[in-house]
Amino acid sequence: MSHHTPSPILRYVARPTVPFIQLYALYVLGHGEDGPGGGFQGGVIFAASIVLLALTEGWPYGRGQLKRGFTDALMPFGCLVYSGVGALCLLGGGAFLGYEALTTSLDPHVRNHMHHYGLMAIEAGVMITVTSSMLTLFFEMSRPEPGDPWELDEEDEAGGQHG
Repeated sequence: MSHHTPSPILRYVARPTVPFIQLYALYVLGHGEDGPGGGFQGGVIFAASIVLLALTEGWPYGRGQLKRGFTDALMPFGCLVYSGVGALCLLGGGAFLGYEALTTSLDPHVRNHMHHYGLMAIEAGVMITVTSSMLTLFFEMSRPEPGDPWELDEEDEAGGQHG
């Protein structure tokens, strides 16, 4: 990874763009069941917004947005959300990820809503896992080497705050 300071124009344009990229990632997540998109695509887009910050503001700044301990905890959490919804469906007497089993109502309108909510929950779980996995891959592969100007101390490694 290059250690030169990016152009001020690039930094000026990239930083305010990040919230819009993240909002677009949530849009892709929300519309994933009706068209192209979903948890995987939304997760990659969200992770790309943090990578953009790391590339334009520097590795330590980008890593500071989501600390290592936090991303390490999010990876299994997303899997737990996904499998938890499946387990709830099984407990409701249905198939794994058979969302209609999440309700006891016979009303088709209610059952349709439960299908929608179940699907959104697993897509959110996928997005959480994909985002944290992509960020972990990026930050571990681009980690500063000993002697680099952006070398981290032990507090940064553990996910601590600078004081």
